[in-house]
Amino acid sequence: MVTRTQQAAPTPVPEIDERELHELLGRVIVDFGGASVAHLVLIGDRLGLYRALAEGEPVTSAELAKRTGTHERYVREWLNAQAASFYVSYDAQSGRYFMTPEQAAVFADEDSPAFAVGGYQTAVSAGRVLDRLTEAFRTGEGIGWHEHDHGVFHGVERFYRSSYVGQLVQQWIPSLDGVEAKLEAGARVADVGCGHGASTILMAQAFPESEFIGFDYHEESIAQANARAKRAGVGDRCRFEVAGAKDFPGGNYDLVTVFDALHDMGDPAGASRHVLGTLAPDGSWMIVEPYAGDRVEENLTPVGRAFYAASTLICTPCSLAQEVGLALGAQAGEGRMRAVVTGAGFTRFRRALATPFNLIYEARP
Repeated sequence: MVTRTQQAAPTPVPEIDERELHELLGRVIVDFGGASVAHLVLIGDRLGLYRALAEGEPVTSAELAKRTGTHERYVREWLNAQAASFYVSYDAQSGRYFMTPEQAAVFADEDSPAFAVGGYQTAVSAGRVLDRLTEAFRTGEGIGWHEHDHGVFHGVERFYRSSYVGQLVQQWIPSLDGVEAKLEAGARVADVGCGHGASTILMAQAFPESEFIGFDYHEESIAQANARAKRAGVGDRCRFEVAGAKDFPGGNYDLVTVFDALHDMGDPAGASRHVLGTLAPDGSWMIVEPYAGDRVEENLTPVGRAFYAASTLICTPCSLAQEVGLALGAQAGEGRMRAVVTGAGFTRFRRALATPFNLIYEARP
């Protein structure tokens, strides 16, 4: 029994390091500004503000507003937020705004390998299921890909397409053993988890002798993909069908591809076994995944932070909504991917290429 004169001493309050506190608050301010500016990026993209700014000479806010049919006062505030973010440039002497070639590549040119607006679109749209996700933290339930706001589907396609435009045909496919020659001669290719078909269409455009079939369980994405293939002029040899990773039809494929999707699957081992059963005896499976090390501490970087955040919002809930629900996450790393693929029966697995944002694996029967 503790008497009044024997009361326990209060727990000492840890002393705050003022330097560390201010450094942390500095990072918070940067992130708060970035979270707010993300919405302004989407407004600029929708209204064509970036494109108009990148096309001509430096302009005032009034000139940009006139050019885009928008209200000057909104445009002026938007421009200042962009300039403070270093997304556009400001000449204080003339009071005019402009974009450098680098800024234009990131924000104005959708066909640039550096185009990044899709990332903002994905992040903003993924947050629209915040209440549902908060409850999922309590229950452990998943949130299916198809249950997200449609902005996620479009944003993911735009975000990943920039990497595909700059690297898929130029670097990733040539890194695989003998695959480029097969595609040039004429091969059968299945692109699993194809979404809106950006990767599939780019391959079909690059290799006119080959046949490409994209598969995805999301019906609306498949409809979009088929329409885009027709607009791209490859609809005669590039088609899309609704099917899952464990039951997509066909066989004797020379190449199966899965772009940034294996970690999203509830049963990636089951999907791997099905891929193995559909490949030709000398076929190849190209697996593209977000760049990640095998240990958490290797991924505590700006790139890892972005991928962990996206994984929490989209990838992990998506896997947990499916059977098995392995929930590898977007930062699974090479070791776990190797274990999944070889455990499914593949005898050869190697890292074919690494970029700052992606790991490209090749698996063979």
